[in-house]
Order: sequence, then C-alpha cells, then structure tokens
Amino acid sequence: MLSIQDVLDYCDLDRGEIEAIAEHEHIPITLAAEMSESLLCSPEGVCRLHVMFQENMQRARARGNFEHVKTLAKAYEHLQRSHPLPGHHH
Repeated sequence: MLSIQDVLDYCDLDRGEIEAIAEHEHIPITLAAEMSESLLCSPEGVCRLHVMFQENMQRARARGNFEHVKTLAKAYEHLQRSHPLPGHHH
C-alpha cells in the first residue's frame, strides 16, 4: 500500500498543487495526484490546471477566506514556474 507521501513523491507537482486539484474536483488527494499526472501530459491539461487554481482562489476570496487565498496563490506561483501556460515561457 502506498502512503500519501509515496504518491506525492511520484508526482511532478507539490503537495499544495495536488491539494488544490483535490479541492477543485472534490476528490481525495490520491486521485488528485493521479489526475495531475495526466493533466501535465498535454498543453490543454496544463491550461486546465491553471484554471482550477484561478477558480479555487476566486471561490476562497468570495467566501472571505483570505488565508486560503494566500495558500493557493503560493502554490499557484510554483505551478506557474514549473508548468507555465503553453506559449507563456519566461
């Protein structure tokens, strides 16, 4: 049986990024980790990841949960560096 840490170690995304996918999709973190791997395989998937983060931040802001917005923003910055939107290379 793999531990959650084993699953996260296998992923190209970090825990904050995986947690954001789980939150957006309302799925367990292990499924979010698997989903992240398939999303990273295509430019469309990478775009979808960026949209998930933006939607999570909008929802957290709408609820007034600014601590969570900060947490998501930090994870999103990492995503932007490690997996920039296609055509937006720095």
